[in-house]
Amino acid sequence: MNGLITFLEQKVSPMANRIGGQRHMLAIRKGIIATLPLTLVGAFFVIFLNFPIPAVAEMLTPYLTVLDIPYRFTVGVLALYAAFGIASALAQSYKLDTLTAGIVAVMSFLATSIQPVRLFEDVQVTEVQTQVVAAGRYLNIAQLGAQSLFGAIVTAIISVEIYRFMKEKNITIKMPEGVPPEVSNSFAALFPAGANLLLFWGIRHVIGFDINATLSNIIMPMQDFLAGNSLLGGLVTVFLICFFWVLGIHGPAIMGPVIRPFWESSIAENMDAFAAGTPASQMPNMFTEMFLQWFVWIGGAGATFALICLFLTSKSSYLKELGRIGFLPGIFNINEPIIFGAPIVMNPTLAIPFILSPLVMTVIAYVATITNIVPMTVSRTVFTVPSPIGAMMVTNWHIMAAVLVVVNFFVSLVIYYPFFKVFEKQLMESEKEGEK
Repeated sequence: MNGLITFLEQKVSPMANRIGGQRHMLAIRKGIIATLPLTLVGAFFVIFLNFPIPAVAEMLTPYLTVLDIPYRFTVGVLALYAAFGIASALAQSYKLDTLTAGIVAVMSFLATSIQPVRLFEDVQVTEVQTQVVAAGRYLNIAQLGAQSLFGAIVTAIISVEIYRFMKEKNITIKMPEGVPPEVSNSFAALFPAGANLLLFWGIRHVIGFDINATLSNIIMPMQDFLAGNSLLGGLVTVFLICFFWVLGIHGPAIMGPVIRPFWESSIAENMDAFAAGTPASQMPNMFTEMFLQWFVWIGGAGATFALICLFLTSKSSYLKELGRIGFLPGIFNINEPIIFGAPIVMNPTLAIPFILSPLVMTVIAYVATITNIVPMTVSRTVFTVPSPIGAMMVTNWHIMAAVLVVVNFFVSLVIYYPFFKVFEKQLMESEKEGEK
């Protein structure tokens, strides 16, 4: 076991840190996380669009068109906001003007997203409307949603790299000293903006190559595996996040750049389907981030709330005190005091249930979902909501979601218990030696 720990410390952990700290990976993670407030607000309106109480739903029916607008301009154009956020984060790492980089990235993304729409012959439209649509002066916001998220990532990164390259090669307009920085930055970005526009306009509208559709077709199988309905994909995700935590590395920080675009796309697809009237039991994606957050990460990654409760009953004075310290944060799914305080990091005794428990809970939640005991997730909420309440909120207030949380909690309690007793015994022996 000591050899394994040494191998993880010397070989695996440094490599994982390098991947998680890579400039472009960090920019993707920061940019997508920056859209979180908008998706949370959009999720709030999804509930109104499909209110679980029939009487209230009927009362809201005349206002559904109006209630749909906040959702369409938050979650519905998620990729547009992500393009700005990713470009700004990447530009900041290069010490470029973040505002200019974000605006240029949005322009580049729009140039690849907007396309002329062919009207059906039987649709009655005016000649002016026909000319407007044919000229591409019609913006279909459906092309700016989750399905174009990967296109937004690519265009944002390329646009910033072009901006950086041209600035390093002095292919810019330099203003005299004394000119306000905002004016100087605007002129400095003139050539990069023009180069980006010509590049992405040429690719999409001259050559006719659809970047967004191509990337979606290439990446969709991976999304279906990791954030769709594949049990194996869900287990792989859970295992890797817990495994990195055991190494002392923030699991979501490492997995985030890879898995978060899939998570965002998956929950956005579910929210779109639910807003369109699809029942919560028939959503396109099961393994969204919200599925893991509320049915698996009870108390935080590794389902450590059960361990906290066991600590509170411990004969070890240290573990009992740690349980008291970690109890309140654990209710709100914050478990760093336990992960680093017990510690679980590089601790073989607790690392095993820390990984095993979430894997078992994932299987139980999967079975409960495919048997329609619990519906799929149709909205999102902040991770600090206590688990039973959060689970009901994201499943359109289904009571069985809270029941599943309780069942999984007791399952994790059973799995943690024997390992807790072994660890408790080890600590009590140490405490006795310390007293002597």
